[in-house]
Amino acid sequence: MNFLTDEEKTYLKALHKKENNGKVQDRIKTVLLYDKGWTFLEIADALLLSEEAVRHHFSEYKSSKKLKPESGGSEEKLSREQSDKLSEHLQKYIYLYAKDIIAYVKSEYDVTYIAN
Repeated sequence: MNFLTDEEKTYLKALHKKENNGKVQDRIKTVLLYDKGWTFLEIADALLLSEEAVRHHFSEYKSSKKLKPESGGSEEKLSREQSDKLSEHLQKYIYLYAKDIIAYVKSEYDVTYIAN
């Protein structure tokens, strides 16, 4: 395929060496291997990923050079003290569902989160 420039390959290889996040490393390897002519199926087999995940990683890199699997997340809604108290609570009590933790946080701190 050879869509990467020599500079991009060098950059990605250097980035891979210093990256600690395995998901980012897999995204980098996906791009480098596809550039070498590997198929999505071959890459998926080698990296123990689904073919769909490999296609997605490649597509995100090709369209926007994205390598980090950032979902966006949400901003912290609890204060440090509230967060510490919640952590202590969760050490004592086991919840089976995130929705139950969300309900506890709403009742205890009047803070609303939405489950995905």
